[in-house]
Amino acid sequence: MKELPAFAGGTPVRDKKLYYSHQYIDEKDIAAVVDVLKSDYLTTGPHITKCEEKLCRVTGAKHAVLCANDTAALHMAVMAAGLGPGDELITTPITFAASANCALYVGARPVFADIDEKTWNIDPACIEKCITPRTRAVVAVDYGGQSVDQEAILALKEKYGFVYIEDAAHSIGTCYKGKPVGSFADMTTMSFHAVKTITGGEGGAVLTDDESLYRKLLLLRTHGITRDPKQMVYEPDGPWYYEQVALAPNYRITDMQAALISSQLDKLPAFGARKKEIVKKYNEAFSKLPGCVVQEETKGSDTVRHLYVLRINPQHLSIGRRQLFDALGAENIICNVHYIPVYYFPYYEKLGYKRGLCPNAERLYDEMLTIPLFYAMTDQDVDDVIHAVTKVLTYYEK
Repeated sequence: MKELPAFAGGTPVRDKKLYYSHQYIDEKDIAAVVDVLKSDYLTTGPHITKCEEKLCRVTGAKHAVLCANDTAALHMAVMAAGLGPGDELITTPITFAASANCALYVGARPVFADIDEKTWNIDPACIEKCITPRTRAVVAVDYGGQSVDQEAILALKEKYGFVYIEDAAHSIGTCYKGKPVGSFADMTTMSFHAVKTITGGEGGAVLTDDESLYRKLLLLRTHGITRDPKQMVYEPDGPWYYEQVALAPNYRITDMQAALISSQLDKLPAFGARKKEIVKKYNEAFSKLPGCVVQEETKGSDTVRHLYVLRINPQHLSIGRRQLFDALGAENIICNVHYIPVYYFPYYEKLGYKRGLCPNAERLYDEMLTIPLFYAMTDQDVDDVIHAVTKVLTYYEK
């Protein structure tokens, strides 16, 4: 007899809610922030440089520029790349809006390329179909944490000459064919939001090997203002002198955040190993259920996941995604959905974007559900998620 889910009057798997993600902060992290609070600097201090150096060691990039968040990082990247009115930027619709909005910030036009049906990352073949003489950049998102097909995108970059920006908001710690994410694209952006693998509460970074881009990014982080005599037009008339040589926002990050990010980076191997353990258990359990589909890995990606996304199989279930969301919520497994296709939003509709642009992405959105995955999950938490998903899908199996 099928086990009765809580949604249908049964007993919940858990008494306490388990959310889809949660930060992990230990005493070392707290001490790192407290040390900054006791120091002379709260912002634009030495911990920013130290954290940038550590990011370079972790990712293999030559340069890192910490900033306020990944949205700021993407904006800085497109400004550094020189995008403007008349230019086009290709990205995926299955992402947070910032991956496309960064084009709008500089007057360029986002173009949406469909996703691969199995990996759910942007499909290189669809990128190529979207390329026009106006294509200036591609923002490829490591969806959920697994690397995009780096070789295919780099081959397209070589063929068409666009600027390659990798949005690695989800994928710190991930490697592609033995090399860490952060060492492939012209610029790679990262996020240190509260629910990400590494957190600063907020925070972002742009990584690059290009010295010219690096110098531009430093300017673009701080109003376009410089104290470097090599970048100035006029001779400094005193130690107080600085110049604004470009127009840019204030995207600085605090020393407190940098200290927290730096402390968290020391735990990245442990974070990654634990997440891989959980993902392995999930994959083994859910691949046996006809009511759902497990995301396939990009060939060559050694993935540290930020998100674990299940795709329901409507042919095998008598309920849809919304009912599954509610049913798991009744079991105290609190899920989410990542993401609504960007061009579905009213703002993009006003710009002329219409549904139907990316059929694979639209079908995935209708069938996706993000379930809990974070470092601090206990084995019991993991078992509870597997139990709840299995119970609900089995009960509502056709």
